Amino acid sequence: MRDQFRVFGRFLKLNARWLIGGVLLTFFSSVGQTFFIASFAGFIREDFGLSHGGFGLIYMIATLASAITLVIIGRVLDEVAVFKVAAVLIVLLAGASLTLASARSVPMLLLSIYLLRLLGQGMMSHTAMVAMGRWFVAERGRAVSVTTTGHQLGEGILPLLVVGLLCWSDWRTTWVVAAAALVLIALPLSHLCLSAPRTPSQQDRDNQENGKQWTRAEVLVDSSFWAVCTGILAPAFIGTSVFFHQVHLSELKDWSASVVAGSFAVMAMTSVTVGLVTGQLIDRISARQMLPLFLLPLSLGCLVLGLGQQPLTMTMFMFLLGCSYGVSSAVFGAIWPELYGTRHLGAIRSIVSAAMVFASALGPGLTGWLIDNGIGLESQLLVMGAYCLVTMMILVRVTARLKLRLQTG
Repeated sequence: MRDQFRVFGRFLKLNARWLIGGVLLTFFSSVGQTFFIASFAGFIREDFGLSHGGFGLIYMIATLASAITLVIIGRVLDEVAVFKVAAVLIVLLAGASLTLASARSVPMLLLSIYLLRLLGQGMMSHTAMVAMGRWFVAERGRAVSVTTTGHQLGEGILPLLVVGLLCWSDWRTTWVVAAAALVLIALPLSHLCLSAPRTPSQQDRDNQENGKQWTRAEVLVDSSFWAVCTGILAPAFIGTSVFFHQVHLSELKDWSASVVAGSFAVMAMTSVTVGLVTGQLIDRISARQMLPLFLLPLSLGCLVLGLGQQPLTMTMFMFLLGCSYGVSSAVFGAIWPELYGTRHLGAIRSIVSAAMVFASALGPGLTGWLIDNGIGLESQLLVMGAYCLVTMMILVRVTARLKLRLQTG
């Protein structure tokens, strides 16, 4: 164990620049993530006169449009340097934040959410994961797991920060603060960290080219790819649905707003811990071997939240969700270059990112519509838990098939 800590510490020291750059991208992608936007759901619905289903529909349309756009522009990372893409994204994301802060009509609300989802959740996260997948080989699992801590840090810190900001200002001012943070903090620091790309060792470069380098067209007709994507949909759909309806959930369970906001810290700490452990395991046994594991805690979490009523229920759900997020974030960052190579990674991963964005779009819209039509969120959670169990069994078979394919070349 001590040797593992020593090796990991050396890895962090030697690669601090690029890892910090990746964490910055994933942390500031929070501005376009559902948990952040949903913190303002009550204010937005009130200002624009929207029901749960109405706002969910707008959110779904905007996010679906961002998923389609992501497929088109995601391949830019195969042609343009990471730091240049990151700089443009940060500036545009700040502009999207200001657009939401000044929106006074439903069309402008739709436009601002579309931009936030595309630039934040979509492209910022996509850029970080493509960079880590391409720049690291032997230690890819560690690199991805460290980079994804930015997501967890955002989920743990920002909900409480938003609650604090809303105590002395309105929701629109908070979005102006977010835009300022992007320009003044994220932009210069990411340029400093990412402007010089990491060059893998000669052995790693040889390993990158060893084996078939799949094109996006080839991946799209691979049944194993789509089977793995069924697993991707679960955390994105379920997590986004719960985050989006967090205000409704608090009202449903008769909890204070601080119960949900405070539980994000539990999820964040759990995700970071589990993710870092998973990263170590990926480098030892491969990402595909870890593939089916992330859905079991997610299934249990849906069961707990669907049936429980006490405030501790939310903490238990977030702990289990954090376990699922920790495994899945590391696995899904590392598995695509492992299975399909790195030459066309930007194009391939844009499909994956779009699938995750699609699931996060479908969640709020579908669950909101069901709520408006009398099917409660608690009942929906039980169905989501059953979906996770079925999908986990599918992924067990897919993992065996992928192992055989890679062994036979």
